[in-house]
Amino acid sequence: MSLDASRVILGTYGQVFIDGNWQTNFNHLEAKVEVQKKELNLSGDSWVRHKLGAKKGTGTVSGFKVTSFMLEKGFNKFEIISKLADPESYGFERVRLVNVIPDRLQLANWTAGEEVKEEVSFTFEGYELLDPIRE
Repeated sequence: MSLDASRVILGTYGQVFIDGNWQTNFNHLEAKVEVQKKELNLSGDSWVRHKLGAKKGTGTVSGFKVTSFMLEKGFNKFEIISKLADPESYGFERVRLVNVIPDRLQLANWTAGEEVKEEVSFTFEGYELLDPIRE
């Protein structure tokens, strides 16, 4: 059975919520979790085995600068909810990022005659899949 192309989710319908407030100025969100693996060399085994260690969440949110909202947040912890809701998809997905902390604050970054873009890289300390998409 081939893929129904209408079910492919478009990022056009993505939404970013910070502490429950929809941030309409952001048009890109990326969040990843990386796990540290401890290598174990065991006697009598020619394979290197791996034990899962600590996890690290990182991400970036970007778009257009409209207010000083992110500057006012400072380096205080907050929550991000990512929502994907393409009307042709099988449903919508929401992922909650917990204890989000910006890596740096963009105080100024502008060029005359161009829209001002804003990008915030961050780390987070947990996530929850609130609404999974299922066929």
